[in-house]
Amino acid sequence: MNTHSLKLLLILLTITFPSTQCDDDLVDQICKKTPFYDLCISTLKSNSNGKDVKGLASVMADTMLSNATDTLSYIRAEINRTPDPKIERALAYCAELYIPVVKYNLPQAIDALSKGQFEFAADGISDAAKEADSCEKMISWSQELAALSDRNKLIHSLSDVALAIVKILLK
Repeated sequence: MNTHSLKLLLILLTITFPSTQCDDDLVDQICKKTPFYDLCISTLKSNSNGKDVKGLASVMADTMLSNATDTLSYIRAEINRTPDPKIERALAYCAELYIPVVKYNLPQAIDALSKGQFEFAADGISDAAKEADSCEKMISWSQELAALSDRNKLIHSLSDVALAIVKILLK
């Protein structure tokens, strides 16, 4: 590597590193204001799209949508797998709760965040948590549905983190 290339590389590293440090500092500051610091940190540091508070809120909402979509797919697979009619009814109820979350609530919340409509975004995020909680109440009697229970709790926790970040935007 010639001297000119080395100097250019050092300049680029100097320019890039402080912004990464700044982003990490922002993530740390924001996550300290949420109820689940570790979940917040692991979610936001694994996705570099959030460059400001609004972007971090969007990353959390996108993560919620991804998890809710995966949960709905999981529920549908379990409906087809279970021979137990009582479990099948509980799963069908949960699917009916998750469908609007995946198709409407969270996509609309994500869109509202991008438009700066933070109260509307908070409503959609909160609705997703409520639906996960309703599913949880329906399945809490069954040990066979423990994996779904874990998914519901994750959606609720992600929602708590996302709402805490959106509340920062509302100030």
